[in-house]
Amino acid sequence: MSIKPSVALISVLKTFATCDIGDALVKLKVPFGGFLDGITMFSPERQAGPTKIFGEAITVKMVDASDKTSPSLPKHFCDYNESGKIMFISQPKGMYSACWGGLMTTRAKYLGAPGVIVDGRFRDVLEQREMGFPVFARQISILGSNGYTRASEVNIPLQFKDNLWVNPGDFVMGDADGVVVIPADKVEQVVDLCTERKKIDDLTFEALHKGEPIGDAIKRLRKA
Repeated sequence: MSIKPSVALISVLKTFATCDIGDALVKLKVPFGGFLDGITMFSPERQAGPTKIFGEAITVKMVDASDKTSPSLPKHFCDYNESGKIMFISQPKGMYSACWGGLMTTRAKYLGAPGVIVDGRFRDVLEQREMGFPVFARQISILGSNGYTRASEVNIPLQFKDNLWVNPGDFVMGDADGVVVIPADKVEQVVDLCTERKKIDDLTFEALHKGEPIGDAIKRLRKA
């Protein structure tokens, strides 16, 4: 079991952007740089603005409604939201119904959730935007979950793609560029790499603003 990162480390980590963190995770050989490909911001704006969500992941596994063998939850999955934490919901692949909507956002906001990440579809996009609630998802649907999917398990490891998993207690971040998952045991290394890269990037921008050719600036300041 990995040791939870310190509050100080987490405070620094959340100052970076998804692109910074993804680059660091590539260096650390995390599969796909932790990038949750295909999941983008739909609310409060469509891939625009300064919105950024960050927090520990609460994982939710959805299954087909016809699945009678998988476990069931004793209460609605939305009630598992916690203040400051972000639900990552995994919907069965290819499902054309939504597994998140306006009612769930209302409850999640009350419980202090900073946003939601749906590996699947959601609906009520205008309601989400009116509430100013950050929603990151694959796509939208007009259909609810009734008769299509049901929540089966909470806070279990969820496979996103190949060897890339989202585990309860990992950290997730979403902004206009996309979504990244940061394994809890990589936080310190990610912070170190991002901090060093920011210094180099600041020097690179300074050189470019002074007219230095980009190839020369990168060769002089950046390392592989």
